[in-house]
Amino acid sequence: MRILFVGDIVGRSGRTIVLERLPGLIADWKLDFVAINAENAAGGFGITESICQELIGAGGDAITLGNHAWDQREALVFIERMPKLVRPLNYPGGTPGRGAALIEARNGARVLVVNLMGRIFMDPLDDPFAAVEGEIAACPLGSGADAIIVDIHCEATSEKQAMAHFVDGKASLVVGTHTHVPTADHQILPNGTAFITDVGMTGDYDSVIGMAKDEPVSRFLRRIPGARLEPAAGPATLCALAVETDDATGLAKHVGAVRLGGLLEPATPAFWS
Repeated sequence: MRILFVGDIVGRSGRTIVLERLPGLIADWKLDFVAINAENAAGGFGITESICQELIGAGGDAITLGNHAWDQREALVFIERMPKLVRPLNYPGGTPGRGAALIEARNGARVLVVNLMGRIFMDPLDDPFAAVEGEIAACPLGSGADAIIVDIHCEATSEKQAMAHFVDGKASLVVGTHTHVPTADHQILPNGTAFITDVGMTGDYDSVIGMAKDEPVSRFLRRIPGARLEPAAGPATLCALAVETDDATGLAKHVGAVRLGGLLEPATPAFWS
């Protein structure tokens, strides 16, 4: 099974490259499933219903969120009618939407998508480790799902790595999001789970984590806010993680970084060429 996880979309620039490139990647690479983190897709803060529908229309099979899930207040309502839109599982009980979704892939496989939010330097939510343990126990790899994707949205590298080792052998891949800078540590862990500490953002890298540079730099220099933070509008780089899983076990066989367009050095998964 061929899976692509697209890193945090930031603003219009990030949306544009996904809408332009994703349909071709699905066809050329024969992708079975595409997950996208889009919590910054609407002007850099949150997601709207129309953007969610656009991303699904372009080939996104699951859309994950994070700490900006509710920045666009309409998300609290439309998430209930969007079964492919997944917010962090460890939000308190009664939060609108779902923290996990079992979605059918293009090849008919069952893919469990779980979104988690870390707690170090983040909102004090419920324990993400206990939350994912319960979800995977209820829908285990092999019997309940043919592949399991875990998006761990958090600040601390150690928390992301700990989560990956916690579910190693129980999930197909664990993808770190939130910090918007791609790391170079994509690997397959000892028990077969693919992992990257941060997949990177899909946005303009001539920026400060996706935002136009002047205001963030000014805030560091003056220690007071000035203008509103706005997404950088230059050409975006699409950052993603490509994973091929074993049909028998659901565990990873190959993993590779994807970087297309924009400023970063291009990278494509050699095992799909």
